[in-house]
Amino acid sequence: MEEPVVESVGYSAPCEDCGARLERCGVHSLIGGTLRWDVESMCRACGQATADCGQVLPARLRDRLLTDHGPATLHVTDPSMERVTLMRVLRAELGIGLTEVKAVLGQVLAGAYSGTLPEVEYLARKLRRAGVDAVATRP
Repeated sequence: MEEPVVESVGYSAPCEDCGARLERCGVHSLIGGTLRWDVESMCRACGQATADCGQVLPARLRDRLLTDHGPATLHVTDPSMERVTLMRVLRAELGIGLTEVKAVLGQVLAGAYSGTLPEVEYLARKLRRAGVDAVATRP
């Protein structure tokens, strides 16, 4: 089994029970081939505890992760690999069409495709399983 890849971010939100400001901890992870967003919090004012697991990563918190941790970049280490395989995996995993995948392919081959470390490592693992030598790196 491959090692989990995890990044976390702290943020404030109102308590769902009493409205007091509470601190939440969000964790974006790649575990067992699945991307996850898990959030935990506990209100000091009323004691309400929350744990939401397996949610979709909210865009504003994805932006915070990128700001706090920096983006990871997808690199294909063998530029002579079969581009059709690379395009097939990218289309399937990103849910994009042929026009969009050509643009993403250009970014990948130029070393310019980036995202959170769990997102980019997810794609790198899918590509490696398809026979493409790919890695997620952070400068």
